[in-house]
Amino acid sequence: MKYMMLVYLDEQAMSESEREHCYVESAQLAQELNSSGQFVDASPLHPVATATSVRVRNGKRLVTDGPFAETREQLGGYYLINAGDLDEAIRIAERIPPAQFGTVEIRPVMEIAGLPES
Repeated sequence: MKYMMLVYLDEQAMSESEREHCYVESAQLAQELNSSGQFVDASPLHPVATATSVRVRNGKRLVTDGPFAETREQLGGYYLINAGDLDEAIRIAERIPPAQFGTVEIRPVMEIAGLPES
């Protein structure tokens, strides 16, 4: 069974040097998990200000900047894709079936050194 561990914290909770140290420690943990066969994928996300949300209602796409959250909607899963740019990612997001009923939030994934290759 696979588990996604979503880490929530205040984006301002760490200084830049603390954040860099956290990335190093996260990469070390990922290496340890990889050695034991438990690692699947991990990456921090860019800040929520870089998010884009996509909805499809009655066949029409609505794209908004920033994250989208309502108390009646919870994170139910994720897709990890390669896209040339945000427009291509939006075109893919509108094809994801749950976009008909909920919201697909698009956020660039931050790449940091030291994580295992997939």
